[in-house]
Amino acid sequence: MTLSRSNLAPIIAQSDGTLLLDERLPGFAEAQELLRAIAELQKRPGHLHTYHVTPVTVWNAAASGWTAARALGGLRALSRYGVPGPLERELALQFARYGQLRLAAQGGELRLLAADPAMLESVAALRVMNGWLRVREDGAYAVVRPDARGWLKRELALAGYPVIDEAGYRSGQPLPVTLRGDGASPALRGYQREAVDALLGGAAAGTGAPAGGSGVVVLPCGAGKTWVGIGAIASLSCETLILTPNTVSVTQWIRELRRATTLGDEQIGAYTGERKEVRPVTVATYQVLSSRGGKRGGNAHWPLFQDRNWGLIIYDEVHLLPAPVFRLTAELQATRRLGLTATLVREDGREGDVFALVGPKAYEAPWKSLEEEGWIAEAACSEVRVPMDAGCAERYADAPARARSRIAGENPRKAEVVRALLARHEGEQALVIGQYLDQLRTLSRELDLPLVTGDMPHGERQTLFDRFNRGELRALVLSKVANFAVDLPDAAVAVQVSGSFGSRQEEAQRLGRILRPKRDGAAASFYSLVSEHTDEVEYARRRQRFLIQQGYRYEVRHWPGERSERDAPRAPAAEGSG
Repeated sequence: MTLSRSNLAPIIAQSDGTLLLDERLPGFAEAQELLRAIAELQKRPGHLHTYHVTPVTVWNAAASGWTAARALGGLRALSRYGVPGPLERELALQFARYGQLRLAAQGGELRLLAADPAMLESVAALRVMNGWLRVREDGAYAVVRPDARGWLKRELALAGYPVIDEAGYRSGQPLPVTLRGDGASPALRGYQREAVDALLGGAAAGTGAPAGGSGVVVLPCGAGKTWVGIGAIASLSCETLILTPNTVSVTQWIRELRRATTLGDEQIGAYTGERKEVRPVTVATYQVLSSRGGKRGGNAHWPLFQDRNWGLIIYDEVHLLPAPVFRLTAELQATRRLGLTATLVREDGREGDVFALVGPKAYEAPWKSLEEEGWIAEAACSEVRVPMDAGCAERYADAPARARSRIAGENPRKAEVVRALLARHEGEQALVIGQYLDQLRTLSRELDLPLVTGDMPHGERQTLFDRFNRGELRALVLSKVANFAVDLPDAAVAVQVSGSFGSRQEEAQRLGRILRPKRDGAAASFYSLVSEHTDEVEYARRRQRFLIQQGYRYEVRHWPGERSERDAPRAPAAEGSG
């Protein structure tokens, strides 16, 4: 870090791991880059960003190559009043813990090794370890039950002891496959190749390279996470299971696999509620693996996946991984795993499970850096405050707390704002995205726009998407299907009319729908409509945290209540960043 500490340093560090970042002061960008790596943004009231250091954020930083010296050096240089002793000790402790425990396959056994014998004793004494491991009399290592590999890592992470898994992976059934192009894999962009190499550690089929590991690749929506997965398949040349959020994602993966690789149609299968094809590369939905009705963990479909010799499992949108698939993953630790996501944030707080069972963060490319390089579109984000009419405001005031969110979200006056914004962006393809179906049906009817919901048959949904991509439809109204992978590359405007409380995941996914680079190089526009003087204002602040951490800024604008284009939300003076 180049900035020496002064009374203008932008960070105020507190003993409990809270870090306050003042965006008005010199060194803000440098400090934001540091805190994005080692901490999590909690809130942003006004010009102050509040971050918090957690064990998982530090372990992921360590897995990405950060050291205690680098992190503490940066904090000392950028903290106005220095770094409190308790925080220095906590950072040093968590960085030191990463790498102290390792799993290794030695002597025909799965062994837990510790740099410090005392740590091995502490771990063995944990009640949850009872029956999973046995410490040798000389204390050199502990023998671990092979079937406990995943559960042991999960429970130790929860107890504050991260484990580096070096026990190796099965190669899986060989599958000759290459990317279309020459042997140097030119189809991958530079950062995509870096992500594959970071995950696999140079491992590739038939090269004798060291066995690569498992982990998570974090890339913005629209930056080609699918190609990272395809690159990993081609590098390993093994049978692969791909798990995705929905049938639309299944279709998109299969299309890209056919287009980008030498795999034949007979080698690629879809495993969904409608089709049950198990082939060398199988693309399945999380819902299928989460459904009940069979034996062996209550799911009839698990044996199909557990009993096949997969060499790689890809978890698309890993931040959405449901609990049943976590359980399945705990039993598949001998198979390499790749998690793909735009954000490691989980609203249920289970980031530690992703870290332990899928793997640590192997690679991350900041959203803004890819924007600057032209790989994703520049995006302007606006929060538009919309007043409620007297009747709606009265209903809101009299409603119980839980009901208020929906009343604010369905504020009828948002319709006039949507109409004005679509008029302002005439000629650009747009998405209107929301949470509540009644609201979306009304907007669809009033604006004469097709509505796409999760209940719509897959074929009808894909037909509308295809028409939009051909330019036959100028706009679509989307329900929560917009929270998942939806391939609408020409969408340049998104208007969010309602959402799921303070979900950071959802905000990132919805912005991601418009981040594909535009053919004319134009910027994208993201509008979030928020009912003035309601709980939606606070929910919006919570939703925006991840994107603000990535460097995006929200301008808060107030809807004036007039319909003319001149008075659209971008016309009034801005209140400032939200």
